[in-house]
Amino acid sequence: MVEIVNLRRARKDKARAEKEREAASNRARFGTPKSEQKVTLARSQKERASLEGKKLGSHKPLED
Repeated sequence: MVEIVNLRRARKDKARAEKEREAASNRARFGTPKSEQKVTLARSQKERASLEGKKLGSHKPLED
């Protein structure tokens, strides 16, 4: 037999689930302390600079 579904309740449940996903994303993004954010930013900048220093660029040959 088929289960009866209340469409209004299903719609509200779906909206609640979406809001919870968004809240979880915001907690992850904005929930870290400022000092921790600065450390993370400094580490990423240092890693980026390190990688840039190790790149093999396209050097032009010297003209004689």
